[in-house]
Amino acid sequence: MTIQKKASGPCVREEAVPFETAEAAWFWFVQAQTARNEGAQIVSGVGSCLRPCEPVDIYRELDRLYRGRRLVIDHIKVLRHYGLRLLSPDPRHPKEVRAYHIWNEALDRLGEALKSKGIVEEASAPSFWGRV
Repeated sequence: MTIQKKASGPCVREEAVPFETAEAAWFWFVQAQTARNEGAQIVSGVGSCLRPCEPVDIYRELDRLYRGRRLVIDHIKVLRHYGLRLLSPDPRHPKEVRAYHIWNEALDRLGEALKSKGIVEEASAPSFWGRV
C-alpha cells in the first residue's frame, strides 16, 4: 500500500520517482545547485516529489565520467551553459548545431550512468511497437 501525501503537483506518492530522462535529471540538478548557491538548504524528502537521489549523486556521476574521460570539457561547458538556461540547444539555429550534438552525446553518456544507478528510468518501447 502506498501512502499518499497532500501536495500540489504531479507527484504525491511516498516512493521515489526516477526521472524520465537524463535531461530532466540534469535540469533538476542545475536548479538544485542554483538554489543552493543562493543560500537554500537542500533537505532530502521535502519536495513535492521524492527522487531516488540527491543533487550530489548526479554531480558524482558527472565527475566520475569526466575523470574517466567519457566526458570532456566541451561536454561540461555545454551542459552548464544550456542547463542554466533550462533549455536544450536548438539544432535549427546554426550557432547551436555543434552544441546540440555535444549536448546529446553528453546526456547519452550521463544517462547510461544514471540508469545504472536507478536515477533515470529505463526507456521502454512504445506500446504500439508490440503490435503486428
